[in-house]
Amino acid sequence: MLMLLSLQTVTGQSIPTAEENIPYLVTFGGQSDPKWGDDDFCEIFFMVVPTSQVEPVYIRIYDPDCGGEIDELKGTFDTKTSFSVYGGNGCISNSDAKNIDPKGNYKSGNLLATKTFDNNAKYDKNWFTFGPFNPTEGELSTDYGGYVFKIIAQGVSGDDGNLYRYFLSTKPGENKAVEGSNAFTFEYTFRMYDNVNNVSHIYPYADKNVISIKIFNFDWDNDGVIRIISVAKNGLSAKVSTEGNWETITLPIVAEEKNTSLDIQFLKNRALSIKNNNVVIYVTNQYEQMLPFYVSPIGGIPKFKGKIIVTPINKKKK
Repeated sequence: MLMLLSLQTVTGQSIPTAEENIPYLVTFGGQSDPKWGDDDFCEIFFMVVPTSQVEPVYIRIYDPDCGGEIDELKGTFDTKTSFSVYGGNGCISNSDAKNIDPKGNYKSGNLLATKTFDNNAKYDKNWFTFGPFNPTEGELSTDYGGYVFKIIAQGVSGDDGNLYRYFLSTKPGENKAVEGSNAFTFEYTFRMYDNVNNVSHIYPYADKNVISIKIFNFDWDNDGVIRIISVAKNGLSAKVSTEGNWETITLPIVAEEKNTSLDIQFLKNRALSIKNNNVVIYVTNQYEQMLPFYVSPIGGIPKFKGKIIVTPINKKKK
C-alpha cells in the first residue's frame, strides 16, 4: 500500500473535504441507540503530514461540544465526547487501530493531547485547537507517505449526536492547509445533507493487491441510492440498508482499478428524504482487510473511462 508518490500532489483541506460534500462527521454518546446512525459511538481518523513539513502543525475541531444548533438532540443535551490525538510507534502500524470497532489496543501510540467536551456554549460553532505538534511526533510510515497522527472521537456518555469537522493546519488560530497532507479513515460515520440535491461522496483506495471488495453500509434508512463509480464501473448500485441493519455488496476489482480510488456516491430519495440521516460505511478487500477512505482521493476523483457504444436506428424504407 505504497502511497508516497500519490500523496505528494495532495493539498490538505477540511475534513470532510469539499470534494466529499459531507456536512459533518458524527459521533453519538455512549448510551445511544445505534438505530440513530452510529454503530459503535467512536470515529478514528488518521492525518498524514509529509516528511517535507518542518514547521509545527495543529489539529483543529469545529463545534466539538455537544449542544446548540448543529448537534442532534435526544431529550436534553447530556452527552460528553472525548477527542484524543496520538502519534509515535504503533499509532497506525498497530493492527487494532485499523479495526472497524473500538476494541483491543485501538488507542495505540503515544497520547499527545486529549480533551472531553460537553454542552459548552464556548465551543458552539467555534474552533478548538490541539497543538502545536512537531511533525516527527507522528509515526513515520512509508506505506502512507509521511508522519501519521491519529485522532479518536469517542462518545463517553449521553445519547445525543455530536456533529463536528476537522482541519489540519499550520496555524493555531486559522485554517491554513498543510501542503501535501491528507487524511483517511477505515470506517466512515457521517451526516447526510437534508437537501436532496446534495450528493455526498467517499473515496476508498484499492491498491495493487486488491482483487475484490465488499462494501458495508449501516442504517441508511433506505434513503435513496448508493452508487459506485470507478475508471471501470459506471454507476453500479449497492443494496442499501434500512434502519439499524447492515447491507453489503461484493464487487471485483479489475486491472484498470488497481492503484486508484473509487467514488461511492450517496443520492437521497426525493420522495422520502429522511431528515438528519446518519450513515456508517466501510470497505474490505478479499482478505477482509480494511480499505482506507482518503478525504482527498488518491489519483483524483475517478472518472469512468469506458466507451459508450451507440447503436444506430435503422430507418424504414419509404
